[in-house]
Order: sequence, then structure tokens, then C-alpha cells
Amino acid sequence: MKTTQLFLGFFIVITVGAATTVNASAEPSDHGGIDHSLHPHHFSVLLGSTYIREHGNGATIGIDYEYRLNEALGLGAIVEYADGELEAWTFLAVADIHITPQWILQIGPGYEHTSKHDLFVARIGTLYEFELNQGWTLAPQLHYDYHEGDEDAIVWGIAIGKSF
Repeated sequence: MKTTQLFLGFFIVITVGAATTVNASAEPSDHGGIDHSLHPHHFSVLLGSTYIREHGNGATIGIDYEYRLNEALGLGAIVEYADGELEAWTFLAVADIHITPQWILQIGPGYEHTSKHDLFVARIGTLYEFELNQGWTLAPQLHYDYHEGDEDAIVWGIAIGKSF
């Protein structure tokens, strides 16, 4: 329980810190990429794999929604399903911290449900969004999921997304 409280405290500090370091009114992008002041919504579909030492790999599919508050910070939600022996649904609330316009640090708390257990999840990960034509993105990503009271997981994959 103490780990959960520490992680949630860290999540709040990082989110508030990132939000206050950048002007809240997003201005047109000067890096030549997507203008997030005009297209603050981003939706993507993830295809990948989840690895847990005791259970091996499970094919993973997920959806991710982000609302970009400004050039440095977005808030979002993730739903993922890991198949195979894992058969787990994961639900996360995340902060997307844009270190650069393409390189993103993702952190947030969540919940995982399987036929055997329900547990707290804390995710930290990174992704790199390659901007394609007309607001489309392609993003390889790697995440570490801490499972309170159970084996932790590594989630990796590639997502195709769209800003709108």
C-alpha cells in the first residue's frame, strides 16, 4: 500500500509540475509538426505484446486517447487486453509528458482485471511518435507495469494514431 501511495504522489507532482512549466494556452507549433492547439485530441490503436515472467507473452491490443493540454502535457486514458495465458484487461489514466514534440514519457495509475485477480497497476513508459501525413502518427512504445502484489509486466508494441 505504501508503494501505491508513493507512486500516486509522484504522479501528481510530475503532472502538476509539467502543467505549470508551460504556458497553458498552446500556441501554433514552431517545430513544423502537428499544431496541437488546433488538434488537441489524439486517438491510437496499439498492437503489441505483454510479457510476465511466470506466464510468458500475450498478444496485446489497446486503445489510447489523449487530450493535449499544451505542447508539453496531455492527459488520457488507455484500455488494453492481453490474450493467451494472461487474459487481462488493463485500464489506465495517464499523463503524457512531451519531452520533445515526438518523444513522450507516459506515467499513470490504473486497474487490472483477470479471472484470477483485480489489482492496482502503475505504468511508466516511453513512446516516440513519427508524424505521418494529415495528422496520422506511428509510435513504437515500451512500458513497465508495476502490479501491486503480483508479477510486473513489460508491454511493448506499435501504435497507429490520428490527431484531430
